[in-house]
Amino acid sequence: MCVKDEIGEVSEETEKLLSCDATVGKSSSFDNRPMNRSVNTVAIDDVNPITDFVPIIRSGEWSDIGTRSYMEDTHICISDLAKKFGCRNLKGEAISFYGVFDGHGGKDAAHFVRDNLPMVIVEDSDFPLELEKVIVRSYLETDLQFAKTCSPPLTPTSGTTALSAMILGRSLLVANAGDCRAVLSQRGVAIEMSKDHKPSCANERKRIESLGGFIVDDAYLNGELAVTRALGDWGFEGLKDIDQPNGLLIAEPELKKIMLTKEDEFLLIGSDGIWDVFSNQNAVDFARRQLQEHNDATTCCKELVQEAMKRGAMDNLTIVMVCFHMDPPPARTVQRRRRTISTKGFHTLSDLLKEKVASPTSLE
Repeated sequence: MCVKDEIGEVSEETEKLLSCDATVGKSSSFDNRPMNRSVNTVAIDDVNPITDFVPIIRSGEWSDIGTRSYMEDTHICISDLAKKFGCRNLKGEAISFYGVFDGHGGKDAAHFVRDNLPMVIVEDSDFPLELEKVIVRSYLETDLQFAKTCSPPLTPTSGTTALSAMILGRSLLVANAGDCRAVLSQRGVAIEMSKDHKPSCANERKRIESLGGFIVDDAYLNGELAVTRALGDWGFEGLKDIDQPNGLLIAEPELKKIMLTKEDEFLLIGSDGIWDVFSNQNAVDFARRQLQEHNDATTCCKELVQEAMKRGAMDNLTIVMVCFHMDPPPARTVQRRRRTISTKGFHTLSDLLKEKVASPTSLE
């Protein structure tokens, strides 16, 4: 398992944080109340704006069937995994969990993963001390558990993409298998936190072809699926086999982990129906404007979905927004560039103006 740090762009400050053990602050619940701070006062000069940042978590979500006749998207938001499942949290801090699951071939796989993945995570013996290992194992274990249930009334060919985000203090861990996408707003700049696992992806194509698979029309794995990583899909012959875990279609997620700073404003997690009509930066810009207007995460998600439909989205639509501040994002300050002219240029312009005054037709 490898934690991917190269996906998207990150600031210099974030890159530095990725290589150090920074102090992790406590996160709050999703009831929109400010976090309780220590009663001890700290002098302003002693506060590090990066390592002493404490995210105040609030979230919103919205789904719509869109133009489809059936709904296969689903999602989940859990403020404290350990508390929800009665598990002792050795770190003593709330671990928040968000997930978006985009089903295909029916809703069975998406609903199964939504209902079981969080529990599999907290039941892992290394939870919560080694979250990266835990999340990868949990994706794979949940996939195998679903395989055991693939008999009527469940659909053997049902599958789902799965994207999850976990927040522990200032640590944000995103895990993705499929083509849902997570995008972080860092002072208004869109930072891609996941990579779409589509047949058109060069790395995925290379992996598949090395195993004897093939891509049709740069869009379909073995001519059957439009994604190269997913949970479920056990009914597709030649793509997955319980006895051969490293097949063409895999459930192993790719991870990206960063330490949040005060520059990180919110995270958007959406099914591919959103990203069919929004670029990463366009979605961040739209969401920022709406938050600045009303500062309500749920309303913002609803507006994103409605805007996607206006833009002609043809798929189910699901978006989850996780904000890291109570206040709305600040307005961007545009620094105007001062225009200067050289001494030589000034004299040249002056001579031309004098000539124009002396002979109005000389420059025509």
